[in-house]
Amino acid sequence: MSDATRPRDLDGRVIGILGGTGPQGRGLAKRFAASGLAVVLGSRSADRAATAAVGLGAGVRGTSNEECVAAADVVVVAVPWDGHRELLESLAKDLAGRIVVDCVNPLGFDQRGAFGLPVEEGSAAEQAHHLLPDATVVAAFHHLSAVALLDDDVDSIDADVLVLGDDRAATDLVQELAGRIPGCRGIYAGRLRNAGQVEALTANLIAVNRRYKAHASLRVTDV
Repeated sequence: MSDATRPRDLDGRVIGILGGTGPQGRGLAKRFAASGLAVVLGSRSADRAATAAVGLGAGVRGTSNEECVAAADVVVVAVPWDGHRELLESLAKDLAGRIVVDCVNPLGFDQRGAFGLPVEEGSAAEQAHHLLPDATVVAAFHHLSAVALLDDDVDSIDADVLVLGDDRAATDLVQELAGRIPGCRGIYAGRLRNAGQVEALTANLIAVNRRYKAHASLRVTDV
């Protein structure tokens, strides 16, 4: 799709990233900002977020989690799984009315590698939906390599982003957000109830990356 015909629903919107000081959050911030979007990194420490924002692009700034949510129209959740519930519970009122994009993968690690963890609600995204009844939750960005996102020598990310959710306008917007990353497409992949297997598939990609010393992602064919 050319720039002339690309949807512009994101223009003027601010993207907030909770967990923005981690590799995935910083990588997404870097690519979103490069596309012209304003990005706010959130952290429990505003100073830490401000430090993490340095070097990610002129459109990125860092602040507290609360101020990040207040400034953002779309909020990406990129925190570690073990802090997921606590963070969302603490920000439930602040996130009301927002589109919340959950990219958290509930994974465990042992001597045999990564494996998917059981989640009472079915998935991290469904847990977010349960904890944020007044937000619109979408699942996406689970399989992108943080290493590739942060690498200045990687001009294009060769990947499709699987987007899941129950609100068509919200999933369309997140598909557009994925398309702001050069080389990426946002592909609608079903209802939020199907997010569990998408999150768990990350463990398989980690196994591929270990075996082949790669930064593997996914492509969907014939679409």
